[in-house]
Amino acid sequence: MRILVTNDDGIDSVGLHVLARAMREHGDVTIVAPDQEYSGAGASLGALHLIRPEVHDARIDGIDLAWSVSGPPGLCVIYARLGLFGDPFDLVVSGINPGSNVGRSVYHSGTIGAALTARNGGLTGVAVSQAVTGWGVEGQGGGETLADQCWESAAEIAAVAVGAIIADPPAQPSVLNLNVPNRPIDRMRGWKETPVGDRPPRMLSTAGLEPKPGHEGSYRVRMDWGEAQPLDPDTDGGAVMEGWVSATWLGHLAAAPAGTSIAAALDEAIA
Repeated sequence: MRILVTNDDGIDSVGLHVLARAMREHGDVTIVAPDQEYSGAGASLGALHLIRPEVHDARIDGIDLAWSVSGPPGLCVIYARLGLFGDPFDLVVSGINPGSNVGRSVYHSGTIGAALTARNGGLTGVAVSQAVTGWGVEGQGGGETLADQCWESAAEIAAVAVGAIIADPPAQPSVLNLNVPNRPIDRMRGWKETPVGDRPPRMLSTAGLEPKPGHEGSYRVRMDWGEAQPLDPDTDGGAVMEGWVSATWLGHLAAAPAGTSIAAALDEAIA
């Protein structure tokens, strides 16, 4: 079993290192991760017309092979599929993201984007995220806010889930989105298989333009957040907020029937 471990927080993320070491019990682990922060990159491959992506050796304690890529996690997975890092991989595990990826964030998360890219290439992907205390369920923590992060708890949950997937693989390549509370395992309430919530606990409430001093016609954007709202405990975000591990299988995008107006217009245009 060859396991590719990646993330969207960069090669220096502690969560990445802890997760990779937890995967060693299941097979040969190779890290291929961005060389810098790519949170919010989704499944993007980067502005390839503007950059020339590079690959560099990395040194991670306990991991024999590690590489950094000057591009987002989706590109890391694509490169792995193309054979840049040896024989084909059997599984992609992404994380540990400091901040849950629930509700609407599944559209934008680079952590999940890596797993989606894996599925598109015929591999099952597991995205692993963990709440950050004091930042709300979707808070993207950093710096001193991560001093009390229970990385080992999320890594142990991920190892159990990956072990179950290896023992009983899905019938077709799939994406499992795991979100874990930031607490020791013996203080977790259990786990739930949850749907994706339809709203976040906290939303951007305002956005405004502020002139950039010394740069006429240029502006910075100031964004403010509304108050946190309670979530349905049976959704991914609500479950994590109440101390449960949330496990969500993410499906493919499905086509919907065209509205009557656009259908008629297209029929007329392509008659």
